[in-house]
Amino acid sequence: MLKNALDFERPIADLDQQILDLQGHMENPGLREWCEEHNQDYAAEIAKLKKGLAELQRARKRLVDEVFSNLSPWEKTQVARHKDRPHTLDYVREFCDDFLELHGDRVYSDDPAIVGGIARIGDHRVMVIGHEKGRDLKEKVRRNYGSAKPEGYHKAVRLCKLAERFGRPVVTFVDTSAADSSIGSEERGISAAIAWAMEEMAMLKTPIIIVVVGEGGSGGAIGIGVGDRILMLEHSVYSVIPPEGCANILWRDGSRAAEAADALKITAQDALRLGCVDEVIPEAFGGAHRNVQETARSVQEAVTRHLDDLVTVPIDTLLEQRYDKFRRMGRWDVEPE
Repeated sequence: MLKNALDFERPIADLDQQILDLQGHMENPGLREWCEEHNQDYAAEIAKLKKGLAELQRARKRLVDEVFSNLSPWEKTQVARHKDRPHTLDYVREFCDDFLELHGDRVYSDDPAIVGGIARIGDHRVMVIGHEKGRDLKEKVRRNYGSAKPEGYHKAVRLCKLAERFGRPVVTFVDTSAADSSIGSEERGISAAIAWAMEEMAMLKTPIIIVVVGEGGSGGAIGIGVGDRILMLEHSVYSVIPPEGCANILWRDGSRAAEAADALKITAQDALRLGCVDEVIPEAFGGAHRNVQETARSVQEAVTRHLDDLVTVPIDTLLEQRYDKFRRMGRWDVEPE
């Protein structure tokens, strides 16, 4: 059963509880004694309970399909922020072999909000970089809830240049609400750090794959989001600003976040239609938080497929295609009146 159910998941959680209760009843040793005391056939009672369990499971499947097939942009934002949603280190544990984390920006300090290191994905030796929000409260505070500081982007650039030097492709996992906006980060040049990271990634002479696995929030996301292929998980979001911030700016009313989410076109499906991403990766039935392993397999398959393709492209061609890719974003045609 899902521990941290969202509001629209409550009916599913209720069914989950009913299924658990019924399973517990079937496994209860006292059931046989009850049947003997009330002159009931134990095998028939078990068969009846199994039939009821199968009906509940079918009802649950229909309900999950109905709910997650019709999520609004705001509901997808909530799924992207789900407490149980897998983060960068979860994907590293699932399919990145021989991972060796590398620390520090060699200038100021290490930023735990961005993790990175060398690893192997299938037959490819890669550099993995990603935001890490943390799981429990203590780790979330240490990692600043995935909001990176200037030193985090400095570290990302250092690892990218290291990957370039040794001919390793770069795979980044994007999952942040925004970059850190504290006074310290502003004093150390957070905007310049993000801009520098974007510039270096745009010119990096090695293949780059970006995977938006949760929130793709503003400059914090694009700071490690420039690459040759941009992939998004089915229920992830990508936006210039969080819906709450947009609502506060436009209407001075954060409670209109759902309306803002719809206007921002933040879903993976919107991003694909607008040409901002190259592929939407399907998640496990009911979202990545319900089955991390299945979702990780989908991510691994997509990343491996694109790595197989990109490593065959000459570097000069790769850089030209990367430049053209981002220059095309935001173009539109206006029909003459």
